Amino acid sequence: MLTKDHADWGYTASTGLGFTHRTIVDAHFRACEEPYLALLGQAGLRPGDHVLDAGCGTGDFLPHLAALVGGEGRVTAVDLAAENAALAAERAAALRLPCPTEVRTADLLDLPYPDDTFDAAWCANTVQYLDDDELARALAELRRVVRPGGTLAVKDLDAHLITARPGDPYLFADFFRTAGAQPGYARQLLRTRELYRHLKRAGLTDVRQRTVLIEHHAPLTPAAQDYYKAACAQLARQALVSDPDGPWQRFADPAGPAHPLDDPDGYISEGNVLALGTVPRP
Repeated sequence: MLTKDHADWGYTASTGLGFTHRTIVDAHFRACEEPYLALLGQAGLRPGDHVLDAGCGTGDFLPHLAALVGGEGRVTAVDLAAENAALAAERAAALRLPCPTEVRTADLLDLPYPDDTFDAAWCANTVQYLDDDELARALAELRRVVRPGGTLAVKDLDAHLITARPGDPYLFADFFRTAGAQPGYARQLLRTRELYRHLKRAGLTDVRQRTVLIEHHAPLTPAAQDYYKAACAQLARQALVSDPDGPWQRFADPAGPAHPLDDPDGYISEGNVLALGTVPRP
């Protein structure tokens, strides 16, 4: 369900979903590439696997998925935004990946593949855009297209662990608590640590989950500066509507002279969850 709040979050792609435009998606990947790839390495993907990248965005994970499955494997990728899928396909072709790679536009709620097509599915930073009913449908579809004994790996952001320094340690927590009181994107970002429950309800077995804290300390890398300043500005835009002179003013302008992330003690963090399950054998 496309809730009305997505426009408030900005960076919408053609789907209308907030924070799906290639500029912000690519910036987030660059800022968190090392921990993201560490989580991918724990997804249980093996050489020779045929892997579905479910919600591939602009294709940031494609070369790393291809490296894991190797020349005997295969990668298939889908994304709801046609422009993102097209860019992912261009990137895959330009990189000359070591295995066959196919990218197409498709909806996780109605995947265009027969039952038991894949050995595994990797779904990163995607289920945050689905309400609870849609999440159940997407997991059912992923279970359907992954063979019995295969793996479903879901990675997503946990907003509970977002905080920045220097400043009010509860600033981000209070924002998400308020925004998450109503159905919409914020509530779905706060649901991530419950993914294991949703995988169990989808009928997956051997379900396990881990949460990691991703931290950035001053001086932040240029990639971290680019992403987190832009993301904080979008949150500030929402928060300042009800409190125009409040502490979010310092985050409103990414180039502002008193931006907390430019402070010698600047710090920002986010959480990421990796939930894994196995498709049961008959």
